[in-house]
Amino acid sequence: MLVEVGKVVEGKVTGITGFGAFVQLPDGKTGLVHISEVAVEYVKDIKKHLRENQMVKVRVLSVDKDGKISLSIKKAVENESHKSNRPSTSSSAPVDIDWSRKSQFDSASFEDKLSKFKQDSDERMQDLKRSIESKRGGGYKRSANIF
Repeated sequence: MLVEVGKVVEGKVTGITGFGAFVQLPDGKTGLVHISEVAVEYVKDIKKHLRENQMVKVRVLSVDKDGKISLSIKKAVENESHKSNRPSTSSSAPVDIDWSRKSQFDSASFEDKLSKFKQDSDERMQDLKRSIESKRGGGYKRSANIF
């Protein structure tokens, strides 16, 4: 089996170090899962997440020219969770929105929508003016007559 970047394979943890874990792939080659690629959350002690001879799913991140293989457990897990969370419909619309339902706003006439917009705009402008005036008026005022 040829190691391909992006492929998810199952391997066996053969060694654990402070910076990561070595995983033997099905073709006999060994790759490294860096400690930052073990889990989604911060990993302080890798031995709390992995143990030797444990079977894990890994994603091949890269293979350099020297043959060193970089692996990720968290990206393999993320890939699996995205597959299971996908809706079964072929529509690209989100599942929680019913696009066929007409809202009350859609049935309003153009004039109604325009008057609603003007009303909202006027209210926002009044709030903005009040806010600016309160900031200007609350400070020290100069007086022409000093004593």
